[in-house]
Amino acid sequence: MYKPTDKMSLLVTSHYKMMLVMARFGIALGFGDKTIREVCAENQVDTNTFLAIVEALLDVENKTNFSVKEVSLKAVLKYLQNSHSYFLQFRLPAIREKLSEVLQNGNSELSKAVLFYFDEYVAEVKKHMNYEEKTVFPYILSLIEGKPKANYNIEMFARQHNQIEARLTEFKSIIIKYYPIKSTYELTSVLFDIFTCEEDLASHNAIENRLLVPKILKIEFDNLKI
Repeated sequence: MYKPTDKMSLLVTSHYKMMLVMARFGIALGFGDKTIREVCAENQVDTNTFLAIVEALLDVENKTNFSVKEVSLKAVLKYLQNSHSYFLQFRLPAIREKLSEVLQNGNSELSKAVLFYFDEYVAEVKKHMNYEEKTVFPYILSLIEGKPKANYNIEMFARQHNQIEARLTEFKSIIIKYYPIKSTYELTSVLFDIFTCEEDLASHNAIENRLLVPKILKIEFDNLKI
């Protein structure tokens, strides 16, 4: 979809959500008319991996066939780890704070139940991401270093890789369908945040499923042939 010689500004102005991708790679704004390759080089980011992630996020119908050999595992891991920090330290706490403010004028018991449900969801996300940080990512690094662990493989991760955005979808539907609160700009704002967070979590899983898992499967298969 985009080439290394395209201007980074064209990518961002055409798809504003790509600013999140840039942030997760540590790329600052203010790059003028520099190309994607130039901006990535200045920020020590692998250009092929950056573009693969961009294409995976824009290719909602999954039509693109990626060449996993051109993707840097370390760059993908950096992106995913920074995504975890974004969700757990910024995005989800911000939604919780806004949600709490909106529900102050609602039914107190029901409001508590809604917040409890959201807190349970956040705990589930933390558990999922902590598992990746403590088990999956160290395993991948061991493969990169040529020291694969005998008691683990990426299929174990893929089998239990639940779509963590699904419960957020359910939570959003509960508020819209059943919570008796007057529609306000504040409520609309927090629902918009939940919608966009849901999409972002789906994108996060897409990166793992389309870039990370195939790359690891190939390395594991190559190791079996040795």
